[in-house]
Amino acid sequence: MSFNVASLPVALGGMVASFNVPPTTVATGIVMYSMLVAGFVMLGAKLNQRFGAVRVFRIVVLLFGLAQVLMTFSPNATVMIIAQALSGAAGAALVPSLVALIAENYRGAQQATALGALGWLAFVVRNDWSAGPVLIGLIIFGIGQGSLVTLVFNVLVTASPKDLAGDVGSLRGTTNNLAAAVGTAVAGALLVGLLSTIVLGRVAATPTLTPEVQAMVNLNSINFIANDRLKAALETAGATPEQVSDALAVNTGARLQALKIGLLLMAGLALITIIPAGRLPDYKPGEIPDPDEAPKTS
Repeated sequence: MSFNVASLPVALGGMVASFNVPPTTVATGIVMYSMLVAGFVMLGAKLNQRFGAVRVFRIVVLLFGLAQVLMTFSPNATVMIIAQALSGAAGAALVPSLVALIAENYRGAQQATALGALGWLAFVVRNDWSAGPVLIGLIIFGIGQGSLVTLVFNVLVTASPKDLAGDVGSLRGTTNNLAAAVGTAVAGALLVGLLSTIVLGRVAATPTLTPEVQAMVNLNSINFIANDRLKAALETAGATPEQVSDALAVNTGARLQALKIGLLLMAGLALITIIPAGRLPDYKPGEIPDPDEAPKTS
């Protein structure tokens, strides 16, 4: 499941080229997966309670695998989004079943390790700029995000009764995936808005990009587009080589500036998580009691 979510941003460029669609269309698959998990994870927890975690786990693993096969051989973006929706529906039942199985069969350090493997997740963003400091920053962000998710998950499970592990896992899944879906949608809207503002400003400041040239492309619906596609569209419409060169320069510079500003704003927003994270219990090894050894009250 973590690979499914983490691989989509990495493969974004290739999928955009293969399906010939804007990046925001491919990002819809990420939103679809997260929304389906967030929307149905509570139902998944109830299915686990009714039919048993082992039985549900076996069935949804099969369904998830079939959805991933469909995802792999998707001929277009629509099929890819449908496959992601099916993966999300299966994942909604898979998360609470895994948590219930871990809580039932592992204790202490083994339980923490198993939960850590379930909750680590790093996001890697790929574009046509690959400066070392940017990549290092993204890796550090992924490690920090994954560490926080794992820490919170461990605290929730170890502080809750064993028979409520499925509910804990479903609530955690709802919160995490809903945040991922909403965050992806908001980030996409933010980046497209920044790009539109920057492009319009740069086009107005470039004398060679006359109203006739601007009419060759749809400035009312600006989106992230590859230079090759923009070049082909302008050349087909009859733009001069100088106009094509200036338009490509505007596109390249605007994309880079929009991504820089967007990442800076989102990094500042991520710093706010320090406030709630500071209130987590500072457990140390050996301080968490085994639920099975807790004293019984008469």
